[in-house]
Amino acid sequence: MPVTAQTTFQFFWHEHSVSKQFRAGVSLHSHTMYSEESLDMVPRYTARVPYLGSAIRREEAKYSARNAKDFDFGHAFWTPPLAPRQAYRLEEKQIQRKFELPALVSLTDHDDIQAGTLLRVLDRFRKAPISTEWTIPFGPTFFHLGVHNLPAGEAGAIMDRLARYTAGEATDSLGELLHVLNGYADVLLVLNHPYWDEKGIGAAEHEQLLFRLIQEHGKFFHALELNGLRSWRENRQVIRLGRESNLPLISGGDRHGREPNAILNLARSATFVEFIQEVRYEGFSHVVFMPQYHEPLKLRVLQTMVDVVRDYPENAPGRRTWADRVFYRDPITGAPSPISQIWNDGGPRIVKHFIAAMRLLEWRGVRSALRIALDDKATVWSDQQAAL
Repeated sequence: MPVTAQTTFQFFWHEHSVSKQFRAGVSLHSHTMYSEESLDMVPRYTARVPYLGSAIRREEAKYSARNAKDFDFGHAFWTPPLAPRQAYRLEEKQIQRKFELPALVSLTDHDDIQAGTLLRVLDRFRKAPISTEWTIPFGPTFFHLGVHNLPAGEAGAIMDRLARYTAGEATDSLGELLHVLNGYADVLLVLNHPYWDEKGIGAAEHEQLLFRLIQEHGKFFHALELNGLRSWRENRQVIRLGRESNLPLISGGDRHGREPNAILNLARSATFVEFIQEVRYEGFSHVVFMPQYHEPLKLRVLQTMVDVVRDYPENAPGRRTWADRVFYRDPITGAPSPISQIWNDGGPRIVKHFIAAMRLLEWRGVRSALRIALDDKATVWSDQQAAL
């Protein structure tokens, strides 16, 4: 008999007590230095930001005039500043401090399992799950699937098969791969930020493809994600979709910088495998929106950019400056090189200008002004209770 999904919600800025039924806090969907993030998001995220958007556009125009071509942000990518151990501890500390409970943390880099694999070498993290955020091409777009807790002995081989599918080189169909993943009783499959039109094909077409994905393969998914870096309006759509499809809703912070995940779970169990049982087989999930989710989303995204360009002297050599962590991919060979090796003087003026503008956000006065300018909570929180 099918299980009826039961998702409950808690907004920590309203209710910060933790019920005694819960034995652990859970952080899902968090990125480390092993994720590649395209810089083509820079024009999109800065377009409507006071001063910054117009400054970036001016520098783009100057670059085009000088070089007779546009600056292609898509040929560059950045990697999050934190190593797996740093990322795990950041998430762990928030749960310990806010909930006063043990932490269960699943790190999910894009199409990569190094974070969990490397952590498990250390005795302190030997129970860390091996997880990834798998990119699934689907018609003219793609979706992301959180694949949590792969079996350690087979994780490498499984990841190879998933990567081949992403690259369009697989002999396996999507249905076959999802069937294989479902064959592991302790694996959790979460459709991440399902309404995010990351490819930019248009909201209506993206939604149609989402419905088709769920119609064709929804039986393999165990939960839908409420994402900590997506708007409340978009997360409301996910809530409705979860009810219509009878899938539990689960947290996914999607952290890339130093702000810990803005949406977490509380678990009635003490281990990650037991938490998976709660969600996958009992359909139960208790989602907690943390105080940072109540901050303006655009400001939080900009803060992530600041985290990307900040120096980290405590990091290992080759990871300390932004120029070590930002890469330019050769348009012919596809080989990536850190900016620090390509431009000894800090790179094109447009890149220098972007870095300087980002660092202005470290100033308290600038941040306070932007908090007011970018505050969009009034429109997205007024109907909070009605939506739940």
